[in-house]
Amino acid sequence: MTISPRTAVFAGALAISTAFCGTTAKAAEFINVLTGGTSGVYYPLGVALSKIYGDNIAGVTTQVQATKASVENLNLLQAGRGEIGFSLGDSVQMAWEGNKDAGFPGKLDKLRGIAAIYSNYIQIVASQESGVKTLADLKGKSLSVGAPKSGTELNARTILTAAGMSYGDLGKAEYLPFAESVELIKNRQLDATLQSAGMGVASIRDLATSLKINVVAVPKADVEKIGAPYLPAIIPAGTYEGQTEDVETAAVGNFLITHEGVSDETAYQMTKLLFENLPALTAAHAAAKAINVKKAIDGMPVPLHPGAERYYKEVGVLK
Repeated sequence: MTISPRTAVFAGALAISTAFCGTTAKAAEFINVLTGGTSGVYYPLGVALSKIYGDNIAGVTTQVQATKASVENLNLLQAGRGEIGFSLGDSVQMAWEGNKDAGFPGKLDKLRGIAAIYSNYIQIVASQESGVKTLADLKGKSLSVGAPKSGTELNARTILTAAGMSYGDLGKAEYLPFAESVELIKNRQLDATLQSAGMGVASIRDLATSLKINVVAVPKADVEKIGAPYLPAIIPAGTYEGQTEDVETAAVGNFLITHEGVSDETAYQMTKLLFENLPALTAAHAAAKAINVKKAIDGMPVPLHPGAERYYKEVGVLK
């Protein structure tokens, strides 16, 4: 059969168009990793996770987004503006309940679980010059509590309430990210900072090498007043320069969360690759040492994504 020049041109154009569309469709698979401030723990772990996904999931483009962390991440996931995000467990719980006071416009019913990862420790640090050694000493002093309605700020409200205090008892409440809080303390413009993060967070390590600090205890009795998902914990001596004794505090679990619009296959790959690449995550931040597949569904406040569920059945975590 003879093919006319016009037909040949049309066929060639169609082939190019089809190839282009195929390439575009493949590139359309996108994973936006929602993290936190660049000086916290979520961000370096998110960067590592983004690289793991980009290197191992065919046709995927990844991006890391620095955010105000837990609350913002959950709202972005509900809106389909991210595929996986880090969040504190109490924030996830309040998002699922639709707690407006915590910064959620209504029940975030599209959220789905990927994994429980490591615990955040409430770390309250003051300059020795401020004289702040206990929670009661914060009365009349300036304290940075994290970005407004962030997971850290929700933790701050909860801890102060358990100690019989509120922001009104402070000299001033500052709503600042970790790194900015540290710079203000260095410049003698702030007395203390409350940071909810993995142990050995970079911002506090930086502060402790610049001036003498006090790590302020959150007594076990106060933590037990709050109850789940808060648990009593210890910041071991030597975690920060100049910290010579163990300090009581509270721990809250962190979770990786996605949403129902993410495909089962992508959620499966995100879960599987998380646990198959723990050394790379630990290299990004030591907090990842605590990630354990056997504890991956412990305390999950939202339903698991079917893709994550498939992985946990494969490895025997779920029957």
